[in-house]
Amino acid sequence: MGSRARTRHQVTARLIVRRTRRNDPAQAPGQEELLPAYRYHAVFTDSPFTLVQAEAQHRQHAVIEQINADLIAGPLAHLPSGRFNANAAWLTCAGIAYNLTRAAGHLAAGAWPAARAATIRARIINVAARLAHRARTVHLHLPEHWPWQAGFDNLFTAVHTAPG
Repeated sequence: MGSRARTRHQVTARLIVRRTRRNDPAQAPGQEELLPAYRYHAVFTDSPFTLVQAEAQHRQHAVIEQINADLIAGPLAHLPSGRFNANAAWLTCAGIAYNLTRAAGHLAAGAWPAARAATIRARIINVAARLAHRARTVHLHLPEHWPWQAGFDNLFTAVHTAPG
């Protein structure tokens, strides 16, 4: 094979490896680990950007990939039909529901802003509660010793507080 055939398929690219230190939540304050653990994230790219720009762009792609994974594992797993308009309406509803779920996670505060949409739905939105009517008022009875009570209370308070 001649040198011309080898150079025709060559691509100029680079491998970017980002190293991040793995934090140990069980570590006592002031007791640093003897051998720190690291995570390595590799990206192979042919982008013309500088190292910092290319790595930041890759992290932005990782965010959108996580959103796509949440949608595909949820509402987009069940697109209703082979008709374009029905699927377009379903996709619009899925996008609105996803954005509302993420907003609910942010309003619930705590660890919920970083939680996946499926986790927010399962632990805060889909609640095994009971409605009771007494003296012309409605009472919501939530489960006792519910581990996600604080997140639900934060969300309920944020939604029912008048804008200031």
